[in-house]
Amino acid sequence: MGHDLGRRLRALRAASGRTVAAVAADAGLSVPYVANLENGRGNPTTDALTRLARALGTRLTIGFTDDDETAPPADLPAALVRLGRTTRFRRDVRVLAEATGQDAAELAGRLLDALARLSALTGRDLTERDWLRLLDALLLVAVHPDPGEEGCQ
Repeated sequence: MGHDLGRRLRALRAASGRTVAAVAADAGLSVPYVANLENGRGNPTTDALTRLARALGTRLTIGFTDDDETAPPADLPAALVRLGRTTRFRRDVRVLAEATGQDAAELAGRLLDALARLSALTGRDLTERDWLRLLDALLLVAVHPDPGEEGCQ
C-alpha cells in the first residue's frame, strides 16, 4: 500500500509541476517526511494526507476495493516527471480537461500514470519528444474526434 500511495503522491506532484519542498511547505510538513511517503516509506496520518491532498489541489478519499479492481499507479520515469513540470503539459491538460469535462488536477495525475503505462508497451525509455507525441495523439482524439467513426469496423 505504501508504494502505491507514494507513486500516486509523486504523480500528483509531478502533474502540478511542483517540487517536494513546495508541496511540503504548502502542506505544513517536512520535506523528508513527504519524500519518504513518495518513496513508499512512513505511516502517514489521515490529517497529513488531507493536508497533502489540499496542497496538491485535490481531495483525500478513503475506500476499500478488491485488489483486482484497480491497478497500482505506474512508476514515473524521470523524463515523464520533467514533462509534468512543463508549461506545455499543464496547458495541454487544461485543454483535455475542458474537452472531457474533467478536473484538471486529477486528470494530470491520471494522464501521467497512463503515459507511464504506455511506455512499458514500447520496451524502451521514452524521450521528451516521445512523450509529447503521445500527448499530441491524446489531444487529437479528445479535441477533434473522428466524425466518421461509425464507418470503421
